Amino acid sequence: MAQQGKVDFGEVRWGSVEWTNLGTLYLRACESRSPRTILGDHAAAEAVDRIDYDWTRMRRYMQPWANQWLVALRAAQLDTWSADFLGRHPNAVVLHLGCGMDTRAFRLHPPREARWFDVDQPKVIELRRKLYDDRAGYRMIGSSVTDAHWLDGTPADRPALIVAEGLLMYLQEAQVRALIQRLTDRFTGGELLFDTLSPAGPRLSKVVSKGVVTWGIRDVRELERWNPRLRFLEQTSPLASYRRIPSARLRLLYRLMSATSARKYDVMNRFAF
Repeated sequence: MAQQGKVDFGEVRWGSVEWTNLGTLYLRACESRSPRTILGDHAAAEAVDRIDYDWTRMRRYMQPWANQWLVALRAAQLDTWSADFLGRHPNAVVLHLGCGMDTRAFRLHPPREARWFDVDQPKVIELRRKLYDDRAGYRMIGSSVTDAHWLDGTPADRPALIVAEGLLMYLQEAQVRALIQRLTDRFTGGELLFDTLSPAGPRLSKVVSKGVVTWGIRDVRELERWNPRLRFLEQTSPLASYRRIPSARLRLLYRLMSATSARKYDVMNRFAF
């Protein structure tokens, strides 16, 4: 349940993980105010309106006129896959890993029987708790996803929907392997939704962002060799839905990007287990 009134986020360090999460929240809020929305994340807009923060400076850096659409297209595709799974498994346990300030738990209106867990670093969850409260069927967990112990508090006797958006590329390959193994060991079945970067991601990161991106993969089907329980279902690029962008100029730009190798740089993946 959302809290009420203005929220002071204090000094969120520029460039920190928390700042990046606020930036993504801001982009989704901007997109929700478009006359023709793709994602329509009104919960994000409500959150931005409540947070006492220098959004003017954020706007100058994030340039929402261009960047809000890619964020919205990616989130909308993951929402579509998530909603499909919840429609078939209304009693699912949902693990939203690296949730940041994302409002997916509120956008999707999960079934009453579902159990939803938003998981992120303790400092990120500390900020989330200024906006939202735990409630029946919804709980926040402050932990690194690489810590094995946080899973102990989740029910293991339900179909599992695991969503990791903008997360795995910041882990080492060994950490990705171990995390996926723990998840598939705990649950009897479900789906895993996540985005990946190509091997160019870590190389580019060393040039532009001090190497924060540490894992990329050329063929995501390799995960089936890592873990025999995983079964590839589908893959798409957020650029593939460029026709949904209302701006003709940006639609053309995204179309051109989609026609190049850029479409293979950043992809979204759906696996069953």
